[in-house]
Amino acid sequence: MSKPEEGVGRPKRRRPPATTPEARENQLISLAVDLAEKQLSEGTASSQVISHYLRLGSTKERLEKEILQSQKILIQAKTESIQSAKKNEELYTNALNAMRTYSGRDQDEN
Repeated sequence: MSKPEEGVGRPKRRRPPATTPEARENQLISLAVDLAEKQLSEGTASSQVISHYLRLGSTKERLEKEILQSQKILIQAKTESIQSAKKNEELYTNALNAMRTYSGRDQDEN
């Protein structure tokens, strides 16, 4: 009788090749996380892997993630506000130019 191979019973998932460097990076990260999960469940994970995942689960790490998410939202809101202000300025400029034209004054005149 032959010795059963490791992983028998679960077919290997073949992923299509990545088309961008970012997609390739994501594939590699996914493989690394899968391997770490396997090592943790089998009890063969290195101390570095264990420490990494313990750190991810800490209260401090969660708070830092929340702070980063809040900062991201704030930056997006500021960006939208600046874009809105630019649009309003453009609308006011166009309205003033239109009023000058309607009143018979040339746009180049002050």
